[in-house]
Amino acid sequence: MKYDNCVKMEFLSKSCNEGFSRTAVAAVAAQLDPTLEQLSEIKTAVSEAVTNAIVHGYRDKLGIIYITIKLRGQKLTVTVRDRGCGISDIEKARQPLFTTGNTAERSGMGFTIMESFMDKVSVRSTVGGGTKVTLEKTLSIRR
Repeated sequence: MKYDNCVKMEFLSKSCNEGFSRTAVAAVAAQLDPTLEQLSEIKTAVSEAVTNAIVHGYRDKLGIIYITIKLRGQKLTVTVRDRGCGISDIEKARQPLFTTGNTAERSGMGFTIMESFMDKVSVRSTVGGGTKVTLEKTLSIRR
């Protein structure tokens, strides 16, 4: 499949890199001329996916987070992948308020937020092998 643009990046699973990922994805998505609201939604969804990889995927160790951003027509596809511990029950993990982290610090709303801002959210995971979250959004052409 051919794309109008494709950007790949990888970075350490440090909390300080979450902001970098938001900004980098927003810079690529800006090529589609999104509204400020759409750009904010994309940045928030990416932030949630990256935070999940940092907090839940790698837990208390460092690893690499891989992001691929693809543009085709007005469609944006962002894939956030880690090679962390994986998710044993994806359906349970996608339930609102479910978290494997500290409940005093985590709301368990990551997937719910991603799903509310994107057109489609796909999750594939292998226990011990990592998780891949794919976010898709088609932006309407502004006139």
